[in-house]
Amino acid sequence: MNKLSAAFELFDAYNKKDPNTFTWDGLTYPQEYFLALKLYDWVNQLAPDASEELLLASRSQHIGRWEIPRNTYPEGREAYLKWRKDLAQYHAEKAAAIMEQVGYQPDQIARTKQILLKQKIKVDDDVQTMENALCLVFLQFQYEDFHPKYEAKKVINILKKSLLKMDAHGHAFALGLTYSEQGLHYIQEALKLITG
Repeated sequence: MNKLSAAFELFDAYNKKDPNTFTWDGLTYPQEYFLALKLYDWVNQLAPDASEELLLASRSQHIGRWEIPRNTYPEGREAYLKWRKDLAQYHAEKAAAIMEQVGYQPDQIARTKQILLKQKIKVDDDVQTMENALCLVFLQFQYEDFHPKYEAKKVINILKKSLLKMDAHGHAFALGLTYSEQGLHYIQEALKLITG
């Protein structure tokens, strides 16, 4: 087994321990395992010549996410942002330890961590591909369950923030997905705010 396959196997085994589940097309999966597979699929679709480090990052982006729940931090935006930052660091360290275990060199580990921490978004192509893929996973698999729970203004604002993180390449794929009438309306409104 090569290093990439070995790392994937360990990433997947770890994410299969997620006690939270995700149901899609009548089948139920450990949530982070399912989402990691879909993120990896989107990265391959967006960048068929993706670097090994980008592939590694895509399969471990949220590894062990359930181990630091949001409710372990106080309410409020400042605490939420700290939680997100701490989580990203946690995922990066967890992925790095597994990569080291299967024999990756320090420079490849450092590069994978850079992508996981989303450093230099809009400048680094791999980081931008990851951001596009993350937004597409949300739009394809989580958005239609998400938007009916909130008022229109909040949904459009969240979409605007997500779409701003994407580039034109990502937007093209986002507009090619299938949405409910209401879901599509919100996306179009968010895009209007971005494009004017």
